[in-house]
Amino acid sequence: MRGPPMVAVAGAATFNSPILSLSLSPMSPPSLLHSSPFPLHPNPTPTLTLHSPRSTLPFLPIKSSTSPDPTPTPLKASASPDASPPPLKHRRPADVNIRDEARRHSSAHNLQGFSAKYVPFNTSPAPTSTESYSLDEIVYRSRSGGLLDVQHDMDALKRYDGEYWKNLFDSRVGKTTWPYGSGVWSKKEWVLPEIDGDDIISAFEGNSNLFWAERFGKQFLGMNDLWVKHCGISHTGSFKDLGMTVLVSQVNRLRKMNRPVVGVGCASTGDTSAALSAYCASAGIPSIVFLPANRISIAQLVQPIANGAFVLSIDTDFDGCMQLIREVTSELPIYLANSLNSLRLEGQKTAAIEILQQFDWEVPDWVIVPGGNLGNIYAFYKGFHMCRELGLVDRIPRLVCAQAANANPLYLHYKSGWKDFKAVKANTTFASAIQIGDPVSIDRAVFALKNSNGIVEEATEEELMDAMAQADSTGMFICPHTGVALTALFKLRNSGVIGPTDRTVVVSTAHGLKFTQSKTDYHSKEISDMACRYANPPVQVNADFGSVMDVLKKYLLSKDSKI
Repeated sequence: MRGPPMVAVAGAATFNSPILSLSLSPMSPPSLLHSSPFPLHPNPTPTLTLHSPRSTLPFLPIKSSTSPDPTPTPLKASASPDASPPPLKHRRPADVNIRDEARRHSSAHNLQGFSAKYVPFNTSPAPTSTESYSLDEIVYRSRSGGLLDVQHDMDALKRYDGEYWKNLFDSRVGKTTWPYGSGVWSKKEWVLPEIDGDDIISAFEGNSNLFWAERFGKQFLGMNDLWVKHCGISHTGSFKDLGMTVLVSQVNRLRKMNRPVVGVGCASTGDTSAALSAYCASAGIPSIVFLPANRISIAQLVQPIANGAFVLSIDTDFDGCMQLIREVTSELPIYLANSLNSLRLEGQKTAAIEILQQFDWEVPDWVIVPGGNLGNIYAFYKGFHMCRELGLVDRIPRLVCAQAANANPLYLHYKSGWKDFKAVKANTTFASAIQIGDPVSIDRAVFALKNSNGIVEEATEEELMDAMAQADSTGMFICPHTGVALTALFKLRNSGVIGPTDRTVVVSTAHGLKFTQSKTDYHSKEISDMACRYANPPVQVNADFGSVMDVLKKYLLSKDSKI
């Protein structure tokens, strides 16, 4: 693991935190900490050399504010028994919490000079529009009715080179320092740079498991470098937490600014409502949830209820709920939390940065993402693209978006050669969170796929359930949406598009425990018109030794003929 940058500058303005100490002096020349690998130039004009671990840094160097643990020196036999014990490691006082500590060490707001704003989402290489909005405005669409995107001040970010950002992000992993212990807020400068740490609502989400799916890859696919990014190992059990911490934090900021926001609302097929209700409950902000009646799992329904959301069960599908919430939020002071709101994508893109970080900043060949409303595929593209643009990596992976065949408007659009997009009527699918026929982020998804030489695949209900069962049989416990992504992998592997040694990451979007009913139905072979080829139902046996032995011997012989 790389250590944090170790630079100090003497000066009048100082920013201190348990992770960072920032010093700025426009008047006096800098002084260097001797152990620093990052020398500074006394010239106040920032200079930059990309990809160099000894790049000259701009006006805001960063160092560790906590000295490394001293190397223990063994006591000699002649040492005095009265020798003083080594000093205890610093620990915050019991009456000081991590917010207090962060507040005490923060001497200036947005001292780094980073910023971001809303701009119209534009697929042309050189957009001519000068339209933009502050992130403190409540706006979801451009003047023309198009999507918005969060645009960062890349010139300010480029004052630091790629090695600097790698070291900074790596130095924050696994910490409890507010708010950098979160996998999202550890990239705060790239996410929501101007928000005060005191306004952030976080459950230290992110930092999710990237594990080697060794047996599944080798046994079923003939692959030796298959990985699963388990975004479902998060606060509410899905990747939605990554975006919701950003959105609810910004709403918390707006309410403190006395902006007209009474509550936050969303349409949901389950996971969005769980994340929204949890983060709003943490902030003390009312949440309103529109759910399609009888179309989500009990586990998904109970989450917003338990977190105190005002839940409306509506006799329509997700697209109908989405239309209603958009109409309601245009009339009432309720902040819209669906992925039409581009703030959420800023949090979701950090999963892409995490993948690179977990591979020690090596780029995988493929990343496969389930797609419904299609914000996530663009978020992954945006994360990878920012890392390339800021010099952390030199390329981006090829992206694959996987859809359920019962809700496949992007797949049909892709197969038509990206001709006129047509929404579809989404049919029921076990992958309920992506049962969306008219995705809000269609333009974003097409842009991401075109610019990553991407592919779109689909999965039938039987294919996705079989893939889920196969994955589970190798020790995973995945959601049906991940089954959709694995089906896409099967198809691309069988066609030779993905090679046996290609480093491939499948994004698992939710925890399998949210979908136990579908797994129970599959292994009980109670799904009509489905063979359930990999079902593993329990064996009924009489409660006597002989019967148990007969059953066990039969089972063990099927596994090993030596018995």
